[in-house]
Amino acid sequence: MKQSKLTLKSFLVAAAIMVTGAAMAQVDVGVRAGVNLSNLTIKDADGKTVDGAKLTPGFNAGLTFDIPVADEFYIQPGALFSMKGAKLEKNAHEYFNADAYSPAASGDYTRLNTYNLEVPVNFIFKPAAGNGNLLIGAGPYFSYALGGKFKRVTDAYGTETGKLEFANDYNDFGDDPDKMTFGKRADVGANLLFGYEFANRFSVQLNGQLGLTNLEPKTDGRKPDEVLKNNSFGLSVGYKF
Repeated sequence: MKQSKLTLKSFLVAAAIMVTGAAMAQVDVGVRAGVNLSNLTIKDADGKTVDGAKLTPGFNAGLTFDIPVADEFYIQPGALFSMKGAKLEKNAHEYFNADAYSPAASGDYTRLNTYNLEVPVNFIFKPAAGNGNLLIGAGPYFSYALGGKFKRVTDAYGTETGKLEFANDYNDFGDDPDKMTFGKRADVGANLLFGYEFANRFSVQLNGQLGLTNLEPKTDGRKPDEVLKNNSFGLSVGYKF
């Protein structure tokens, strides 16, 4: 718990520094909102991909800061709220519900959603195109799960809902039957974006994200053989003030 609080504090301090720096520099402040289609990459202890993880919709919204560094080049940090997760069927459903719900019956599924504080830092190229500018960017993101929920549907037990539980080690999970164990809170990954900024300062862009952190918890401090990673893509619109 102490480590989780320190991690969240680090994210908040980084966001505060970013906003303060943006206020002192010559930057364009903007707002952004859009739709995510997210999924989970799951591999078992033998390195085999666990099938049955499907895309699930979510959304993102927050602030961006365009800091000029050279002609047509910008650094664009942001502070976003972002929903991620997956719809888990078949083997993926069993992977998360193995103790009580295996094997999965036809029609069984589990939908997971995590609610994240996200700090992307993209390097943006804005060449002129028509009356506006193309947006071509890439960079890292840093994310922290503030919470999450699940919806589990089974032939045997009907529909159940509850909260997700996060921990860095399986020994740190509680024994609340109304919660589902998920994984680690902190995530680091890579962003890609492509879009267009109109002359009226509105923009539209396609976003892609690849999680690089293995969210699978340790066991007694030992590194896991299993793999659990985020990935997503989506469409968002923005406006620069």
